[in-house]
Amino acid sequence: MTKKNPPRRRGFTLLELLVVLVILGLLASLVGPQVLKQLSGSKTKTAALQINELRSAVELFRLEVGRYPSNNEGLQALVERPPGATDWNGPYLTKKVLRKDPWGNDYHYRFPGEHGDFDIWSLGADNKEGGDGENQDVVSWE
Repeated sequence: MTKKNPPRRRGFTLLELLVVLVILGLLASLVGPQVLKQLSGSKTKTAALQINELRSAVELFRLEVGRYPSNNEGLQALVERPPGATDWNGPYLTKKVLRKDPWGNDYHYRFPGEHGDFDIWSLGADNKEGGDGENQDVVSWE
């Protein structure tokens, strides 16, 4: 009985692997910036949605308590009863927690507002006033 040599599997050559890596690199360089652009835009949209939720909660606070939260109470008054707020029926946020903006910073609150009864805003990714793209401010008054 003679043994036959098992068939040999042919692997990829180094050149073929390099060609595939170059193609993947080119695809990543074309697609990557578009994905990052969409990601940054989605954070800005998320901040705008969260600001709208905070605006609604502040209005509900005013309807029940009879006034807007003071600057000292801030947005925390939406989840914890402030001293002297007898008609407080909160928390006024569905998650019962005051979230940070998508970049991990606190939202800003001012009463009385410069642009309305009250102002709520996020300073964007750079946490500085102004900017564009992901660094733009997201505000409640526009």
